[in-house]
Amino acid sequence: MLTILIFAVILGILVFVHEFGHFIVARRNGIKADEFGFGFPPRLVGAVKNDKTGKYDIVWGDREVESPHTIYSLNWVPLGGFVKIKGEEGGYTHETDSFANQSAWVRIKVLAAGVVMNFLLAWVLISLVYIFGLPQPISPEERGVYPDEKVQILEVKPGTPAADMKLRPLDEIIAIDGMRVSTTEATTEAIAARKGQEVSFVVRRGDSEMLFRGTPRTEYPKTEGALGISLAETALITYPWYEAIVEGAKTTVTVSGTILVYLGKMIASVFGGAEKVALDVTGPVGIVYLTKQMTEMGFSYLLWFAALLSINLGIFNILPIPALDGGRIFFILIEKIKGSPVSHFVENRIHQVGFMLLLFLMLLVTIRDFSQFQILDKLKGFFV
Repeated sequence: MLTILIFAVILGILVFVHEFGHFIVARRNGIKADEFGFGFPPRLVGAVKNDKTGKYDIVWGDREVESPHTIYSLNWVPLGGFVKIKGEEGGYTHETDSFANQSAWVRIKVLAAGVVMNFLLAWVLISLVYIFGLPQPISPEERGVYPDEKVQILEVKPGTPAADMKLRPLDEIIAIDGMRVSTTEATTEAIAARKGQEVSFVVRRGDSEMLFRGTPRTEYPKTEGALGISLAETALITYPWYEAIVEGAKTTVTVSGTILVYLGKMIASVFGGAEKVALDVTGPVGIVYLTKQMTEMGFSYLLWFAALLSINLGIFNILPIPALDGGRIFFILIEKIKGSPVSHFVENRIHQVGFMLLLFLMLLVTIRDFSQFQILDKLKGFFV
């Protein structure tokens, strides 16, 4: 239950910040926002300015309100938020405060503002991570320089002894068969010396120490190793706030670039590219599962995870896919090229089809998540 609550809070912040970007840029360009709400409708309560009294009137329930001002609302579904911009769905084409009556550049700015806010949020979150500190890989030459140096698992290959043992990325290996290890070389040598034998591993996960048992393989692919893990020596590295801001910006750009490169390779492989890239997509169920893991690892990891989600949300929304911000921007660019708007009826139908396809994709990904994370098996455990 706590994991679901944390997931709801993270998702709510990401969506709310995204919608706030649309709202603030629309208002700064003289476009009316009929309503800006926290959570999704139906409306619980709202407040709208009264020109006669100069104060805000309280609006209970989901009734229509005729006002030249924005309704600021609190809604029943506490996930994110929304902004209802005048003329965004068509109509009001001749009114100066309508989205539909703005230049192409202003409309693109309004649509892109949500994505920009997601990247800015990621920058803030990553900067906070660097202020609080997060384990980062260090070189052998840096040993003894930083506090809290440790040997951590970076990757667990599927179908390997490590996967069968339920080891996870970011687990810290403390001891093997009772012998403490503090370097990657010592850990690798200890595992190699015990091929084909059952081995005990003392692992720290979050604030807990756990005992695992497994048998390193005698035969294995060179890319996997006997246990099926990759290791790194890490240390808790922090920055003063002014350096954290700079490092946060650099990391946001680097991570965004890495995701875009991977996305490009994935799309190229779908359309017959030479290099095949695995389709690694997760939906709400998988994100909840990952949220639980990050929560167990600590607050800094949770902030880092939220930053990655914010970057992914921004990149996904700017793609030229119907129903997304990028899809709407794409139609504005077509309008500029052809010299006249695309039929509003046609555009709306394309966005509706795109939305339905996205829902279908979400369903498929959710089904995959149930299988990948063995959700049904875990649920059965509650009733046994």
